[in-house]
This record gives sequence, C-alpha cells and structure tokens, in this order.
Amino acid sequence: MAVIHRTALEPSKLELLTSWLPTRPWFHGGAGEPELAKAGGFRLDDPRSAVGIEFLVVTDAGAPHPATYLVPLSYRGAPLDGMEHALVGTMEHGVLGRRWAYDGCHDPVLVAAFLALVEGRVEAQDQNISDTPDRDVTRSCTGDGSIPAASAASGASASSPAHAAVTDDGEGTALAFPHGVVLRLHRILRASPDGPTPLPQGAIGQVSGAWRGPGSIPARGLFAALYPGTRPAPSGRTAPGSDTGV
Repeated sequence: MAVIHRTALEPSKLELLTSWLPTRPWFHGGAGEPELAKAGGFRLDDPRSAVGIEFLVVTDAGAPHPATYLVPLSYRGAPLDGMEHALVGTMEHGVLGRRWAYDGCHDPVLVAAFLALVEGRVEAQDQNISDTPDRDVTRSCTGDGSIPAASAASGASASSPAHAAVTDDGEGTALAFPHGVVLRLHRILRASPDGPTPLPQGAIGQVSGAWRGPGSIPARGLFAALYPGTRPAPSGRTAPGSDTGV
C-alpha cells in the first residue's frame, strides 16, 4: 500500500506541469503561462511498491476559457530506460530523494494498474490519505467484469511492457493494445449531468470521477473509456512522434 508522505517537493508538481502542459497537443490554453490549481485526483497502488501512481486533475484559470485536465503521473526513484520522451521532469522529495515524474500513459506500471481498475480488480485510493479508498472514483465494464484482452495487457511490468501504441491528439490520449482493446483517456474533463456516468457508446469499460471545476464548483465526469478493437481517434492536433510503445 502506498504511503503518502507529508513533505516538500522541489519543484512542485504544479510547477512541473506549468512548463510541460503547453507542449501537449491537447492543451487548450492561451499564449501565456498556465495558471494551474489542483482540482482533484486519485492514486493507484503499484503491487511492488516501487512506482508512485497518481492521476492529477488540474484547472488552468489563465486560459481564455478555463479548462480542467486529467494528468496521470508516475513517480520513480531512477530514470525509466527508453522513456526520455515521456519525462515530465524531476523533483527533489523531502523523504525519498530525487524522483523522476513521467507522463503515466507511457509507463507500463501505471497502465497495468489502470486497466486493473477498469476491470474492478483494484480500488482507487485517496490522493492525500494513505490506505484509504476514494469512493468518488467509479468504474464499470460489460459482462462479468473481466476483460480478457485488457487482463492480458495489464500483466505488464517495467521488464515486460504492454506494448501499446500511445497517440496524443487534440482531445486526449489513445492507447491501442495488440490484444484488441483501445483505452481512450480524456485529458480535457467535461462535467456530466448528475447521476452515474454511463458507458459511452461502443465502450466496454469506463472510469469516472469527481473534481472541482472553475470557482470550486463540484463536477463529475468521464476520465477514460475502454473500447474493443480499433477505435478512430478524434480529429485534432497530433504530437509528432507520439506513437510509442508502453
């Protein structure tokens, strides 16, 4: 079980994201520097307790139209070989020392944990309190809750990656697995009507959660959806060279 340390980070996560977010094709901010504020999120546990896993929700109040972003981050005690393109930055942790923060969509440990969440094999954990489930994060999937293709992909580790093709576009990130599923992460969060979030059309699984929108207004919506087979990515800007193996 992950332990949440009450300590200082230098630079902070928001400071790292202030320079990194504008480089993403799904960033919808203006020409100026983002004005980021933490708006929510949750954590997942690495079964081996080696990698920190956090899904951070941040709001950019400096954009012409304030936007809320979902940013999965993995925290490691050493660089991840071959993943320089996915490095968000490094931080000095008051207890753990230097930490390498990665865009989690490219980290096999985070991807494996998230697929396990979709299937219902693990629970989302509170972002700020150790050993406490986050009941605001919900998931659903079709059938008996077991998705064979996703389960095969979720067997990934740092030494045995899931080999998903990761593609960023103007709205989010798609992870296409050779096992026959596509995970679509909603980077720009949009509030849904009150009530449980239904499965999107054609999806076989989903994860939803809550956050605080602009003005600290409570909001809830879809974080990610899992689709069978090949699903065309929405039109939008695509990051050059963003197709990589997880």
